[in-house]
Amino acid sequence: MDLPAEIARAESERGELVLRRRTTETGADVLELRANGVFVMDTLETTSEIELAAVALELVPDPRDVVIGGLGLGFTLQRVLADPRVEQVTVVEVEEALIAWMRDGTVPHGPALLADRRVRIVNADIAMAVAEARRTHDLVLLDVDNGPGYLVHDDNATLYSPAMLAQLRGLLDNAGVLVVWAANKAPDLLARLEDVFGDAEERSYDVLLQDRPEQYHLYLARR
Repeated sequence: MDLPAEIARAESERGELVLRRRTTETGADVLELRANGVFVMDTLETTSEIELAAVALELVPDPRDVVIGGLGLGFTLQRVLADPRVEQVTVVEVEEALIAWMRDGTVPHGPALLADRRVRIVNADIAMAVAEARRTHDLVLLDVDNGPGYLVHDDNATLYSPAMLAQLRGLLDNAGVLVVWAANKAPDLLARLEDVFGDAEERSYDVLLQDRPEQYHLYLARR
């Protein structure tokens, strides 16, 4: 297996964003995204991103209008777009460089994904986008960190506060669903969701991350 090679780098007020390529023992090329040295995701193990969308879509009878917090490498978006019921997807991504890498083919599957007529990309902080929202949605997927206990950026802690969760609840139509992804169990988040929504659920999934067994978690709440 070759050592990772950097293929793109960007700096912003939040720090450093790096896209790397590595080759697995089977010869497959894998892209890996890191923010300030923290592993965010790669193109090898995409189960959690796909499950985030798949589980959420099952919970909504008619998910025509979906919001995704965090573009990442696009696998959550890809799974949402695979559902024929979905008519519009708004993706809120704070990192302009990541959007550019997806658009210009630095991430090879990016251009076709973002060309889908149902996709609207908003380059903004998710907290600001939620605060400024003027309409409701059927489904909101939040995947901007490795969970509240493993933040990509320290300022993201406010996203999991009761006040922000209440704003996210207000972003949902009646029977709308919020799903939050986390790399580690987050009992405090579950308790806050229960307080704000009245009911919430944790679901755990076993995955392999760079050949290491891991367990990821989804936190679900319905308006």
